[in-house]
Amino acid sequence: MKFTKTLASCMSAFIALAVVAGMSLSCSSNQKQDALYKVQKAKTLVIGTSADYPPYEFHSLKDGKDLIVGFDIAIAQEIAKDLGVKLEIKDMQFDGLLAALQAGTIDIVISGMTPTEERKKSVDFSKTYYYAVHGVIVRAEDKDKYQTVDALKNARLSAQKGTIQVGIAKTQILGLSEAEAEKPSDKVKELGTIKNLILDLKNKKVDAIVAELPVASAYVNNNSDLALAAPTFTDDEGGSAVAVKKGNPLLLEAINK
Repeated sequence: MKFTKTLASCMSAFIALAVVAGMSLSCSSNQKQDALYKVQKAKTLVIGTSADYPPYEFHSLKDGKDLIVGFDIAIAQEIAKDLGVKLEIKDMQFDGLLAALQAGTIDIVISGMTPTEERKKSVDFSKTYYYAVHGVIVRAEDKDKYQTVDALKNARLSAQKGTIQVGIAKTQILGLSEAEAEKPSDKVKELGTIKNLILDLKNKKVDAIVAELPVASAYVNNNSDLALAAPTFTDDEGGSAVAVKKGNPLLLEAINK
């Protein structure tokens, strides 16, 4: 499965939609312990995702049915297709995804997740399939107020709990060191879902939300009372990859194909 080809063919389509809304293996003892064997035996690939993150993954109504769609989901569908199994999607808060992976309630995580060095201590990651740029969502009435990073330093910042955007808010906006950024800070509000952060922004409980730029753009395009602040940010660890529980090299290899 070629990540780049799949992503390029569907990314623009899902951004537009967001605006409107088996392998044959000889089974040795080690192979039978690999999650790939378990997926093939169950004939189902169970993925964990946080479906409040358009255009990566989000809810969309089609013929009255609530579906989870997005280009992460399109990639997951391709993985399942390559494995010759069905796809099952479990929607949960982002900060609970890796715990679910470790517990074995899901087979992989695909949710715009960045393969940071800290996360690599507990899980393995596929090749990076998307490199991220990060933006800042503000109220439209405040757009002119937040044209610089210095201006954002005085804002009540927020980001989705458990994401690298929390670190970006602390280091690249507030100017904290990496060590300081590891500590809790009352200067950056963290919530489990982007939707709840958006509500806080609209209700003036926070002034700015740091999010990946495609996600920020999707929410701004859907909400006339929101806007993008001028500054954007990159991160050395930035990008998205599929998370797999450690000790499953065959599943990881299959995902990377």
